[in-house]
Amino acid sequence: MGLGTSLVLIAIGAILEFAIRVSTPGFNIHTVGIVLMVVGVLGLLVSLVFWNTWGGFGNGAARTGTRRRVVEEDLP
Repeated sequence: MGLGTSLVLIAIGAILEFAIRVSTPGFNIHTVGIVLMVVGVLGLLVSLVFWNTWGGFGNGAARTGTRRRVVEEDLP
């Protein structure tokens, strides 16, 4: 889970918890909001802890330290 997903979960959970005023029998929408906020905060903390160890897309396979030079051939 990335930072963006965590922030979206926190936002949706806050909307369900604080902005919606509805009472449903057998299903508590506010509890769902709290659960989403907790999962979002945990995902945010895990993402921040592992931020430095994440290698990015490709895990450094494309980073060889040398640049390839593209040579354009003359067309007839």
